[in-house]
Amino acid sequence: MRAERSLRISHVGLRGVVGAGGLTASHVLDFASAFATFLQTSGPVILGRDPRASGVMIREGVVAALNACGRDVVDLGVVSTPVIQHTIRRLDAAGGLSIGASHNAAEWNALKFFGSRGTYLSTAEAGELLDIYHLKKFDFMEWDRIGSLKLEPSAIDSYLDELGEVYDLAALRRFKVLVDCCNGTSALILRRMNERFDFGFILINAQIEGVSFAHEPSTTRRMVALQLAPLVGPVGADAGFLFDVDSDRVAIATDEGQAVSEELVLPMLADYLLPRGPGKLVITNLSSTALLDEVAGWHGGKVVRVAVGRQAAIDALSCYRPEQIAAAGEGTGAVMMPRFRFVYDGIASMLAVLSMMLERGAKLSQIVGGYPAYSILKGEVPLVSQQVPALLASLQAQYSDGRATVTDGLRIDWPDHWLHVRVSQTEPLVRIICEQRGAPPVALFDALMEQVRSVA
Repeated sequence: MRAERSLRISHVGLRGVVGAGGLTASHVLDFASAFATFLQTSGPVILGRDPRASGVMIREGVVAALNACGRDVVDLGVVSTPVIQHTIRRLDAAGGLSIGASHNAAEWNALKFFGSRGTYLSTAEAGELLDIYHLKKFDFMEWDRIGSLKLEPSAIDSYLDELGEVYDLAALRRFKVLVDCCNGTSALILRRMNERFDFGFILINAQIEGVSFAHEPSTTRRMVALQLAPLVGPVGADAGFLFDVDSDRVAIATDEGQAVSEELVLPMLADYLLPRGPGKLVITNLSSTALLDEVAGWHGGKVVRVAVGRQAAIDALSCYRPEQIAAAGEGTGAVMMPRFRFVYDGIASMLAVLSMMLERGAKLSQIVGGYPAYSILKGEVPLVSQQVPALLASLQAQYSDGRATVTDGLRIDWPDHWLHVRVSQTEPLVRIICEQRGAPPVALFDALMEQVRSVA
């Protein structure tokens, strides 16, 4: 990867390969200083990180910058981002910051920012933070007004207490569950659940690792099929779950050892949540499966589609009352539920799937098999040119018989299939997605990949 392509500074925040030409200590200090300056309310800033080796270095820079701007810091140590978000609300903090690159490889790291409600920043808030970063107008304090640092080792237990208020953990213990932790934060949470609530989670790839993950930390069907799915049958598990390093995303294997598409997680949880509450809206992005529209229709619900990215989802959530929304999420296995104030949380999603199995008295394979077949193909092409806008215009003209949406790249819909071509916000890639009800749209996908490769 070219050095200048290994760093992304945008409304999403700071993300890159750590080292010369990528994400450096200077970037960390400036971004953390900008965040401290951006925060308007009083209270501490909650900090946590995933186990990546670079996290220790970045943590020191973040603490120094926040303290220099007069902010007290509560450091949770190695925890998932959902734990950080729960703690922000519990401690009435001014905001929070997560150090971790979620689904990226070990050489990557990132800073993710949260406001006083524990949710990701809106587009407007992220824009203001980015302006402060670029202007480098930071609120550094005199020596006698710098902030303090406090360690908080019990955040996972407090987070589990909140999960226990929503789910019948005693009833869910009956299930035998296999989990691929991908050497990340889910191992810490699930070990503690085994200790406190007498669960019998069987954990693989559970050693906390900062350099060499057991496999790519992405929550995709391909990753589930690599190690998790083949073990479900031999251990006699009722279900298998795979988490990314940050535990905010989850993927699934059935009791029959079937690796399930990551796209099915949100439709499954929408199917579970829509009949259980007043909310009839499901918020998702333009790249997520059309199965969601069909499932929502079963329950009189409606799907609201926005641009890809967590800022867009937060913006959409702010347009509705919380009781109007049943769920929100992405086709990556990242789902937000109203009971948790719209935090992307893979552990909560896993417990919701198990609760669905319990309440319906059905095996996971039976639930999965009850959905109509949609086939989705996903590809990516390295972005090395500036010709993508012209490419999108050309594709829109070429496929003018479909309904075009240009909110985020180009999506074109037909009655039984669709395509989406867009530039990633977090990596230097062009993403290509095609889906069709029934058989995979191979010819369309191959043609798109060839066209994008010729330009991007």
